[in-house]
Amino acid sequence: MSTETTTVSTNPSLPRFDSDELQTLPGKIRELFEFRYLLKNLVIRDLKVRYKNSFLGVVWSLLHPLLMMMVYTILFTILIPNEGVEKYPIFILVALIPWQFHTGTLNNSVQSITGNAAIIKKVYFPRILLPTATMLSNLVNFLLAAVVLLVMLYAYGVGLTIHALWVPLILLTQMVFLLGLALIVATLQTFYRDTAMILEVGLLAWFFLTPIFYPFERFSREAQLWGLTFDAPRLMRWVNPMASIVDGYRTVLWGTVGGDGPASMDPLALLRTFVTAVLVFIIGYTVFSRTEHLFGEKL
Repeated sequence: MSTETTTVSTNPSLPRFDSDELQTLPGKIRELFEFRYLLKNLVIRDLKVRYKNSFLGVVWSLLHPLLMMMVYTILFTILIPNEGVEKYPIFILVALIPWQFHTGTLNNSVQSITGNAAIIKKVYFPRILLPTATMLSNLVNFLLAAVVLLVMLYAYGVGLTIHALWVPLILLTQMVFLLGLALIVATLQTFYRDTAMILEVGLLAWFFLTPIFYPFERFSREAQLWGLTFDAPRLMRWVNPMASIVDGYRTVLWGTVGGDGPASMDPLALLRTFVTAVLVFIIGYTVFSRTEHLFGEKL
């Protein structure tokens, strides 16, 4: 979220919630529903601030993945040939767009509480709306970039197949995972202001540990570390949910190395990733909800 102070309107017609009611799950869900208008305003505000005084504006959301695709394509098809990967621009683009959704959400969410101190101190509202709005505004950018991907899919003769029906489920899994992480980093930044700097380094390392510019098939199935032998692709899928998510998008929209185009998603693999995403969300929500009463004094 932007650090710029912006007035957020309140709705006096909203019902009051007593403290006992808000301690229950139905009470919290009802409160979030009643404040849905504020969530919409926060998303719109975030998008307006992001493109304020920008010459290209929303067009940048379309150009950015294309420019990054061109850089990686030149690097890995001309300078460092990546043999065996057909239609490399699609291969890289179908992974870059979800990754940019990931990094954009986390980089913005880490400041979603500290950057809105003025609003938090003036008006009561569910604080969870701030990182949620950040994730949803980045979702808008993701959907805009997906238009570019769709055009490129048809330009390269891949198009959409029946397997593309997996995309909404993969996207839902990513959103649940991202929201959980957003709640965690927003909370940590409120108490420890160096979280943003650590996150920047962590995302860079995470990028190289996720199959963005290389396929999973290039991983050795008998890798060794400290004398231990392990299946690298399987371990990567277990310990890195983003690797599974990115590989899911790539499988259903581009295919696999050596395949004949888009293929079906493994339902059990997606279920495992979704369960992991839900666990991360539960952890994030628990950490956030149990500490949000301290946000005011920390700000």
